[in-house]
Amino acid sequence: MADDIRMQNPRRVRNLGVIVGTLPTGPLNAITDVPGVRVGQTTLTGDGLNTGVTAIVPDGYAGTLPAAVAVGNGYGKLIGTTQVDELGVIETPILLTGTLSTFRVADALLTWLLDRDPRATSLNPIVGETNDAYLSDIRRRPITPAHVHAALDTASSDLPLEGCAGAGTGTTALGFKAGIGTSSRLVASGTVGAIVQSNFSGLLTVLGRPVPAKPLDADGNSCMIVVATDLPLDARQLGRLARRAVFAMGRVGSDFAPGSGDYAIAFTTNRTPGYADNDLRGPFQAVTESFEEALLNSLTMARTTTGHRGTAHAVPHDLLA
Repeated sequence: MADDIRMQNPRRVRNLGVIVGTLPTGPLNAITDVPGVRVGQTTLTGDGLNTGVTAIVPDGYAGTLPAAVAVGNGYGKLIGTTQVDELGVIETPILLTGTLSTFRVADALLTWLLDRDPRATSLNPIVGETNDAYLSDIRRRPITPAHVHAALDTASSDLPLEGCAGAGTGTTALGFKAGIGTSSRLVASGTVGAIVQSNFSGLLTVLGRPVPAKPLDADGNSCMIVVATDLPLDARQLGRLARRAVFAMGRVGSDFAPGSGDYAIAFTTNRTPGYADNDLRGPFQAVTESFEEALLNSLTMARTTTGHRGTAHAVPHDLLA
């Protein structure tokens, strides 16, 4: 069975016949279906390392975009949240990485931003993380400015790499190898997309059915979710969307462990608020469906990986089909 899993080709969960929800997806079924949102990634493997950087780069970030953060459990290192809470905006790209590289990534992001704006005297870099210490020698803090700048410079509107890519290279979730996953949904007046760095414990649940797995002896128990939309929402409404993304972790089997840093950041590329609260049912459904499918993609697109302290096996596709 282990050899069969190693030979298994990564496939998105929809291609395995697992259809999450009822709303239609965007053309790529990815966060990059939201107009003006790009993703770039840098991946490090070998010599005891399985880690990287994932950059979510929305057009117009320098002019500040409405945003909000939801904290499911604050056992994490999410840089830049207090200013987002205070002002209701982001003013930089959002980067994801491994726990002990968070601060180096934030400094490298700051350098990248200052190089592009010689007049800037205050910037609020936003960097999130999950702990990839099971498969990567996290104490080496291997991420350099070159890795960060490469992820930012190569950001595109294409379908992002999923599974063992970027910040998800060394992550595990729900007993299996996990990583980066993404998905999107269309609603009447726009698009909602999500990208996830999955690295948390619990019992994998697919469309309400549990998929038992032997628990991994892994330190990582966190989840970073980024939600993007082009709907005309204000910061308060985006906070409501972000909270739904955290709630949706329960749909895939999270046990919300006390050592888990579970965060969602939601932003819109539309600076003209005008959405009625009574109309949020569609966006709420879109964010829960897109997160759930993104998380499953992070698993089914991952490959069995042997790293610093052990091996994390990919989820057998035949258990899901």
